[in-house]
Amino acid sequence: MSVIFNAHIKVDEDLNWFIELTDTVDDRVHNCMDMDEFSQKVEDFGGDYGGNIDEVVWSKDENVPPQAMDEIRELMAKQQEEIDALKAESDTDGR
Repeated sequence: MSVIFNAHIKVDEDLNWFIELTDTVDDRVHNCMDMDEFSQKVEDFGGDYGGNIDEVVWSKDENVPPQAMDEIRELMAKQQEEIDALKAESDTDGR
């Protein structure tokens, strides 16, 4: 069984972006209003599968403005930097 999550970027009526996260195995859906909530919910959903997530498939609605996409990319890059820093720290602590 492949564990695949769909992350679909949408905007509300006020043009605030959010990510609709769907677990395709059991069709759970959660609307994440920021990247912290998205990361936590991916971790929560993934915990049901021992943390083994095969893929996160990204998509977006056509009406999502470029500025929202830029903001999401920046937030994702920042989170990746934090993850990489924690990994590097744990690598040096474990030696």
